[in-house]
Amino acid sequence: MSTHATAAAPPSLVPVFVRLKLTLLRNGLRQSTGRTVAYVVSAVFGLLFTAGVVLGLVALRGTAHAGALTVILTALLTLGWAVMPLFFPSGDETLDPTRLVMLPLRPRPLIGALLATSLVGVGPLGTLAVVTGAVVAVADGTAAALVGVLAVVLVVLVCVALARAVATASVRLLTSRRGRDLAVLGGLFVALGFQGINIVAQRLGGPDGLSVLEPLGGCCAGAAGRRPGRRRRRRARRLRARGGRPGTDGTGPGAAPVVVAADPDHPDDRAGLLHPPGRGEDSARRAGGEERGLARLLPGGRTGTVMLRTLRYAWRDPKSKMSWAMSLGFGLLVPILYAAQGNGSIYTSFSASALLGLQMYNQFGQDTSAFWMVASTIATPRDAFEELRARALTLALVAVPYVTLVVVGTAAFIGPWSDFFQVYGLSLGLLGGLFATGAMASALFPYSIPSDGNKSVAPGQAGIAWISLFGGFLVASVLASPLLALTVWLHVAGLQGLLWVLLPVGAAYALGIATLGLKLAAPRVAARLPEILAAVSKG
Repeated sequence: MSTHATAAAPPSLVPVFVRLKLTLLRNGLRQSTGRTVAYVVSAVFGLLFTAGVVLGLVALRGTAHAGALTVILTALLTLGWAVMPLFFPSGDETLDPTRLVMLPLRPRPLIGALLATSLVGVGPLGTLAVVTGAVVAVADGTAAALVGVLAVVLVVLVCVALARAVATASVRLLTSRRGRDLAVLGGLFVALGFQGINIVAQRLGGPDGLSVLEPLGGCCAGAAGRRPGRRRRRRARRLRARGGRPGTDGTGPGAAPVVVAADPDHPDDRAGLLHPPGRGEDSARRAGGEERGLARLLPGGRTGTVMLRTLRYAWRDPKSKMSWAMSLGFGLLVPILYAAQGNGSIYTSFSASALLGLQMYNQFGQDTSAFWMVASTIATPRDAFEELRARALTLALVAVPYVTLVVVGTAAFIGPWSDFFQVYGLSLGLLGGLFATGAMASALFPYSIPSDGNKSVAPGQAGIAWISLFGGFLVASVLASPLLALTVWLHVAGLQGLLWVLLPVGAAYALGIATLGLKLAAPRVAARLPEILAAVSKG
């Protein structure tokens, strides 16, 4: 009888991690009924959309350009899985490798367990269905069907493994302030992507529209079949020189970040888990001369202090940065989209004034509960006017040059230049009206902006936000109607040579109506400080 006890095989981590994923999902849905409803509705709509895509792919079976479409669709799926952890890092808590660093787990079983966990969810199911539909659209014959089955499995595994690897490799970025800003700005890139898809869909709807995909499909297929480049071969030689070899432990190069995250003693700690980003660099930047230089350019007294604080909010607060980025991005995107669709007009540049003017709304919501510090400095309507004026000046510091740039660019690339003065004057007038109504809405309809999560309105305040934004925009449009009436009269009277007066008249009208709005809103702010503080502190 052997004196050595047979070592028991370690239990598999796959069931444990799958149960952990399901438990996290169940506990997250139990937090609130609204979250459960949102998850179920989004899942149902996602599955219905996936079913529509699959039916469309099956209907394209046998067409001339089905191969190019399936190649591009597979490439887009892979790209989406790769960028998903960067823009939505909180979507799956099991994607965070820092939660597993301190556990005594070996890389080989951990990689398999994490891969199995990544296959649980609506996303992998939808990917499996779409890729299966793509194979059905192009497979012809028994051999092609067998290869297609293998391709479906490999594509799904590559997608989930790529998402896991990107999340692990970028953990240092995503745990920093700039990384969180990048994640918040993901909504802007997603919206831009949908607009690009909209343009492509319109092109595909024409006669023989699928033919436009052939060049792009060839590029994607060539990139997929290209041999490793010179840089990758040099990296492999350096790894072998250190005593390692690509693909050791059966992980492959794509799983290397997961190995680093799972093994703190790994010699290639690129994830930075043992050396998290310190505060020294940020402190050094804060101690630099940038902010002092900016402060020297701002006016003195309360106005300069409020302007500097507002600019800091816009640069540092993720929600404020997202709002600014959405306004700036879409203000320029709308004219470009209309021009790409063949409906370009210089009047589409009004989007810049409209979106940036809406930044004046709910000025105190970005302060959240810290508004009590602002309220403690407001004792009279004069103090409230100076507070609102400083915030409006900060917005104008960005909005006026940006509106000018958009109108000039639209006139140059779309035209005609003869309409520049009237469009620019009307844009400034609309901007001034939005400043006026935004100040009044900030006093009468404040609401809280939650600091965590993706919501921009606290629960129970959505109605207030809708009234504030849409009601104020309608009132601002009415306030700009005198300028519009003057424009129409000049055209009807045949006085096109005097249309240039709309520029100075629009600038003066914008300044006057904005100042009047601020003066009317100031007494209401001073009288409603407790109500405003209670409304913006709910998030």
